[in-house]
Amino acid sequence: MQRFIQSEGSSQGRGSGRAAARPAVEEFLRTRGAGEMPHPGGTLLEHLIRVASLLGEWGAHPDLQAAGMCHAAYGTDGFDQVLVDATERHVLAELIGERAEALVHLYASCDRGVVYPRLGVGQPLVFRDRFTGREHTPPEPDVRALLEITAANELDVLAHNVELADRYGPALHRLFTRARDRLSAGAWDACVRQLSLSMDG
Repeated sequence: MQRFIQSEGSSQGRGSGRAAARPAVEEFLRTRGAGEMPHPGGTLLEHLIRVASLLGEWGAHPDLQAAGMCHAAYGTDGFDQVLVDATERHVLAELIGERAEALVHLYASCDRGVVYPRLGVGQPLVFRDRFTGREHTPPEPDVRALLEITAANELDVLAHNVELADRYGPALHRLFTRARDRLSAGAWDACVRQLSLSMDG
């Protein structure tokens, strides 16, 4: 049976050591309405599945793939529909593991207008939580995981919406170029292949 997480620990940091099988996660997201929410390329659920698959292609740890599968669970700075309320964090943690859930929450809480311009300016990254307004410095593995999810999410959205690709492709190319040293080789190669077309256009 396919699982997101099968062993203790994580190359990305702390891990819970267990998680539901991917079909169970898909079913959970479906029961929360992801299969009915419109999204570039079909539905939100289809987008989430593709993001997790992209991360897998890039060699991401199962924790990170699980986080990618659920990255929009709490809503995001660019997508305000919520599948799981913040008071239910324990529910998602029990499903995909504490490490993966923490990454989902980090992604959801990212104040992009503040955080994105800081990428590539210096280390460590000072992160701003859009829910609380609090600033803190996440561990470097968390920043790298955040960027992997960001890359997979944005590339999938742009691949399924030409208008968004034309509008945001160049800015995303600049963002990921600044953050290149924090991206995996697979993520960076995908950014170059896809976003260079936006620059040429």
